[in-house]
Formats: sequence, structure tokens, C-alpha cells
Amino acid sequence: MNHARASGPEHGPDARRFIYTKHIQFFTGMNMKVGIVMGSTSDLDVMKGAFEMLDKFGVGYEKKVLSAHRTPHALEEWIDGARERGITSFIAGAGGAAHLAGVVAAFTTLPVIAVPIMSKALRGLDSLLAMVQMPTGIPVATVAIDGAKNAALLAVEIMAVTDKGLQEKLREFREEQARKILETEI
Repeated sequence: MNHARASGPEHGPDARRFIYTKHIQFFTGMNMKVGIVMGSTSDLDVMKGAFEMLDKFGVGYEKKVLSAHRTPHALEEWIDGARERGITSFIAGAGGAAHLAGVVAAFTTLPVIAVPIMSKALRGLDSLLAMVQMPTGIPVATVAIDGAKNAALLAVEIMAVTDKGLQEKLREFREEQARKILETEI
């Protein structure tokens, strides 16, 4: 029995490098952006910090209010085509039980960054613990309670791995932070 043998750069000793290069070309050939989702409009005041930070770096984003519990099918549909729309990572902000980031991570292999939102009952500790205690195999990076700005910075850093312009903007941002501290007088 004769079997056709696969050939080409995607089959052979350089296959891993080829696939990685094709992945990078896929994302660099379009406008990369971040998917931002929050569980309810009550999370908007905190999540605005992510919008502002991404705007500062000139990074596009899609933003949605979707619930892991009340609209799981709509959440899954939005995540399904994300890669094709240029989304390179997700930021998910939620308070209370805070399953949103974990559910997003269950539906994608793109990086997910969780923002626990301060709650009245447990001051955000419930959100924080729900987000950082993900099972092995479904990772979620979690920032501080109400840390939407840092979530956006982490998303920018992920993009900057392949984007020299963002690398430069991040360097300038860090230098500006240092300059402000050094110029502070008390």
C-alpha cells in the first residue's frame, strides 16, 4: 500500500518554527486588539481603566457586557471568532463569584487576564480567590482587585512580543514613570 508523504515546511524538522512563524504572520498581518468583557455594567467604572490604558498605547479593543451565568451561549459565540477578528488576548472583569474569566479561558487558548472587582460583601476577596484558583490546564493571569490598568498593560506586553512599535511605547512609558518618581519632591 502506497501512502502519500506530506512534504513542505509545515511537515518535517522545521515544522514547529514554520507553525510559529505562520501564527505570528497571522496576527501581524492585521490590527491586533484585545477582547474586554465584564459581567455587568456595574463593573464599567473599574474597566474604564483598561480602555484608557489601551487608548494610550494605540491598541484597539472590543468591549462587551456578557455574563458567564446569564448569557453563556452569547459569551461563547463572541469568543469563537475572536482570533479571526485579530483578538490576541482577553481581559475579563467581574465581581462576586467571578467565574467570567475562567469561562472565557475554557472557550479559548488565547491568554486571559482577570480583573477581580471590589465587592461590598467581601471587598473583592471572593472575586480574587475565584480567579486565581483555576484548575491546572486552564490558566488565567490575575491582576490586583480593581487592577484594570495593569490588565491592559499586560495585554500590551503580550502584543509587544511581536510588535516593535509597542515595545518602544512600553519602554517610553516605563521611562516616563521613572522620571515622574525621580522628579517628585516632598
